[in-house]
Amino acid sequence: MKALPTLRLQLAALVLAAVCLPLIVLFASGWVMLGMHVQSKIVAVAVASAVAAIACALILARRILRPLDALREASVQLAAGDLAARASESGPRELREVSSAFNEMATNIEQLFDARRQLVAWASHDLRTPIASLRAMLEAVEDGLATPDEYLPAINEQLRILTSLVDDLFEVALLDSGAVTLDLRDGSLDELIRNSLTALRAEAEKRAIRLEARGESADVPVRMAPEKVERVLLNLLANAVRHTPDGGTVSVVVEPDGDRVLVAVEDTGTGLSPLAGRRMFDLFWRDDESRTRATGGAGVGLAVAQGVVRAHGGTIWAENRSAGGARVAFTLPRALN
Repeated sequence: MKALPTLRLQLAALVLAAVCLPLIVLFASGWVMLGMHVQSKIVAVAVASAVAAIACALILARRILRPLDALREASVQLAAGDLAARASESGPRELREVSSAFNEMATNIEQLFDARRQLVAWASHDLRTPIASLRAMLEAVEDGLATPDEYLPAINEQLRILTSLVDDLFEVALLDSGAVTLDLRDGSLDELIRNSLTALRAEAEKRAIRLEARGESADVPVRMAPEKVERVLLNLLANAVRHTPDGGTVSVVVEPDGDRVLVAVEDTGTGLSPLAGRRMFDLFWRDDESRTRATGGAGVGLAVAQGVVRAHGGTIWAENRSAGGARVAFTLPRALN
């Protein structure tokens, strides 16, 4: 095919082959059967047939090549950075399918670039705030406006926020790339739930929020990476405590569900808005009313929780409770033995 590098030349060669081969057969048959005295008639019929065949082939080739040219132009635009470039889905069915696949690919690329821009913007914003606080406190100490002991707890807290955010971002990157490895083993959720509730008990007691574990199935063995699942529980519990009014209740419920175990974190807060129910697991997404920096949410923890649960082969979702408040549940595979 080096002698015919373009599709146009290959189509032209196909047309010539399709026309010439029957003509050769026609001439040979006429020569043998009819003799030379009717050769002019044979030539006339052959020429007319060839012209008609070539004309039809050119029309067909034009119809085939037009959507290909449009697809090529769209690919050139996409390669040049125009992420909105799309191919026209017209022409024969095969070309429509190729154009549809190209457009789907272009849409995915555009979404990936949008996600990257959003990630950079939100990460810059969330990293800038604690860094600015640290800089202000250090400048105050340097200028003699405060002693190191006065700001030491606040500095430790800002460093904790920075460390947590960087760890979450690193975890999200690993989960998205599929590079995360899970050390799966059979174990009980009972200890993980106790540890998670204990970690948040001091914060809950300040606001008279009751933390509890309900159900008798927490000791059902599941197949999991314990440290990853404990992180999911901490994220969900922290989010529930954050959005539960003073004097409310946050519960962890464990229920067997066939070959899986369902774990749910329930609260007695105001519940989820329809938008929050759909997007609360999106990276860096915040509900204007409930997921703001004032309440401590960075919009990363729930995205990490979703990635970890999916890496275990489970599912995670959020819904409103009929009795009021929100319920975030996820499943884990039950241990085989």
